[in-house]
Parts: sequence; structure tokens; C-alpha cells
Amino acid sequence: MRICVFCGSQTGGRPEYQQQAAELGRLFVEQGHSLVYGGGQVGLMGIIADAVLAAGGEVVGVIPEQLATKELLHTGVTVMHRVDSMHARKAKMEQLSDAFVALPGGYGTLEELLEIITWGQLGIHRKNIGILNTAGYFDGLLGLVDHAIGESFIRPGHRELLVVANTPAELLERLQEHELPTTRKWFRAEDS
Repeated sequence: MRICVFCGSQTGGRPEYQQQAAELGRLFVEQGHSLVYGGGQVGLMGIIADAVLAAGGEVVGVIPEQLATKELLHTGVTVMHRVDSMHARKAKMEQLSDAFVALPGGYGTLEELLEIITWGQLGIHRKNIGILNTAGYFDGLLGLVDHAIGESFIRPGHRELLVVANTPAELLERLQEHELPTTRKWFRAEDS
């Protein structure tokens, strides 16, 4: 599979974030997967890309022209797609990928994750979405999702759009086995 990873342009405040990003990259190659990601050489993005490359794997970057500076653009990837905008980046990454994984990150990572979940909920794609919950990083977000379900803003079955695990090996195993819930593109009030 080609797996798209959303993750931070920072390394974070815990060594576990860096360790698990590198471990995930190594496991990608061991299991025959390729990496699709945001094209950067910094933060967790750089760590996972370097881990995949070091293990002999394929890395496909997608970066907007405005971010393709010497400081950000990873020059060693297998393939680099340069696009016009952040919107084009997300669309291209979705097009190139068979599944998605979110690692810890900031606003950009959260935005990419939530958009790809929304696209799955709306039936725009039928691809698995994983969350690597390193050191409980996503506990707050997952709690918010459960709260939204409790408040009838998200259908309970749509919680199954997410595959959550605490280790890279467990996450990849669950992604391989996961069956997506049935979703509909459009909803009517009486279907709630």
C-alpha cells in the first residue's frame, strides 16, 4: 500500500514522538508499503521520510511551491510533486494514497486528519484512516469525537472510520484488518 502520513513539522517535546515516527517508517518498508507525505525534511515529516529511505523504501512527497524552500523541501525523496496550494497538496496526497495515518502534529496535521475523516464520512473516499496515539497525544481529540457522538453531531457508526493504536506495529496490523463502515454521501434530517 501507499500510506499517506500526516505529521508535524516539529519533532515535539517527547522522544517517543521521534522514536515512533522512525519505527513506523522502518515498518513501512519491512511490510512493503510506500510513504506519501507533505514533502518536508523537518520535524516528524523528515524523520519518517529518512527512516523509509534508510530502509530502502519509496517516499513520495507533495509540497506547495510556497513551502518548497531549501529549509523545508526534502531533496532526497524518490518522487516530489510540487503543487500550487495547500488544497492541491491534500487532493494530490489523497489521490496517491491507499490509506492514511496521523502522527502527532500541530494545526496542519489536525486539519489534514479532520478533512480526510470528513471525506471518508461523506463517501468521497473509501480508505482506512489510522491514528498513532503516541503517549496519548490524541486522547483529547478522540474524547471530543466521542463527545460529538454523545451530542448527536457524529453518527456512532462513523467512529469506526478511525483505527487507533498506541504503537506502529499495532496500528499497521489494525489498518490491514479494518473494514470501513458504510457511509452515505448525503444526509436528510429524518435519517438521523
